Amino acid sequence: MYVRDAKNRDEVWLLDTLEELGFDDGAFRSRDYVVALDEESNQKAGFGRIRVHKGDDPFCEITCVGVPTRWRNQGVGAHVVERLVDRARIEGFDTVYAFSSAHRYCRQFGFEPVESSSLPEGIREHLERVREDDDGAIAVRLGDFMMPPRLRERFKTATPKASGEPREPELTAEDFGYDESAKTKYSTNLRR
Repeated sequence: MYVRDAKNRDEVWLLDTLEELGFDDGAFRSRDYVVALDEESNQKAGFGRIRVHKGDDPFCEITCVGVPTRWRNQGVGAHVVERLVDRARIEGFDTVYAFSSAHRYCRQFGFEPVESSSLPEGIREHLERVREDDDGAIAVRLGDFMMPPRLRERFKTATPKASGEPREPELTAEDFGYDESAKTKYSTNLRR
């Protein structure tokens, strides 16, 4: 299992999974995302976004961290957050924010709650916009990032849990009205 920067070919999966998990990313750009991948199966296991807010007082936000149900509780989200923090540091941000009602999750990595009254105006305004969709959202600011050892260990052995949903049946040529046994002018059926 590893986390890498998203590529253009990840866009469809990202958009589908954002929708599946109920995220609304109106400013979607795949280059802002990282993706967690299982090395053995090449399955995507999670994602997250770093968003740089430009302006008079620029700031960096970690947002849209998501893990499909079958990959949860295995440290995937934690490693996505770690990769996003690394990217923020590379982009020159010593301070990284997150705005969410899931602030308890963020606290295990070193994020601390910040009173909205002590935030710079631009960040406070952004928090108010986030609260329009997430009533319980608060601002948390990262001090020193730390990865809980239990999450590092879980990530090393992460495997997808069985999905409780039935899989769609695989479509065959007959589903499209094509009889593979019939000989046609363009037949590539070499069985005789």
